[in-house]
Amino acid sequence: MIKQTSNEYEHQYWNEEQVLIGIDEAGRGPLAGPLVVAGVVFEKGYENPLIYDSKGISEKKREELFKVIIQDAKEYKIEIVTPKQIDEENIYRATQHAMNRIATTLHADIVLTDAMPLPGQEKKVIDLIKGDQKSISIAAASILAKVVRDHIMFGYDILYPDYGFKKHKGYPTKQHIEALDTYGVLDIHRRSYGPVQRCLQIKLEF
Repeated sequence: MIKQTSNEYEHQYWNEEQVLIGIDEAGRGPLAGPLVVAGVVFEKGYENPLIYDSKGISEKKREELFKVIIQDAKEYKIEIVTPKQIDEENIYRATQHAMNRIATTLHADIVLTDAMPLPGQEKKVIDLIKGDQKSISIAAASILAKVVRDHIMFGYDILYPDYGFKKHKGYPTKQHIEALDTYGVLDIHRRSYGPVQRCLQIKLEF
């Protein structure tokens, strides 16, 4: 059975001739690599039952839908937030700032986010819990963000094969923690995150 987004907010605001942006991110939890934030605007009435929360579909399906979304979207934008920016702003603020930039740049009346308020945003913002399962616009943004981030981590896996980035994508798995302890902290690691801080502290103590 295919899970589908309900799109109740799209239907409500499309009926009022309003244009919506869906915004989501990938990569708030990892110890390494960027945060990727994406925004998608579809034409009124757009439907695709296959577009769903990126975590709920296979990698192969995400790759296929990425191409469909890029082709079908009226507008889209992808922001890449570096580990340095994350360390300077903290991950919550860095996410908000990237989402606000996208919301301001794309042409729409209503902003839908996946449970992220955007204070200071001039457009109306609706932050939906599990929004990537309720809104096709947010779900599409989640797919764009996830695919772009995964591809970046695949590149880092080639550069740093000892860390296993292709497998864990920078998340704090046992394999990743062991690689940090063995090989040390890279420039792509987020120094404000606990396991990375502990690794740096151990090195300083020696």
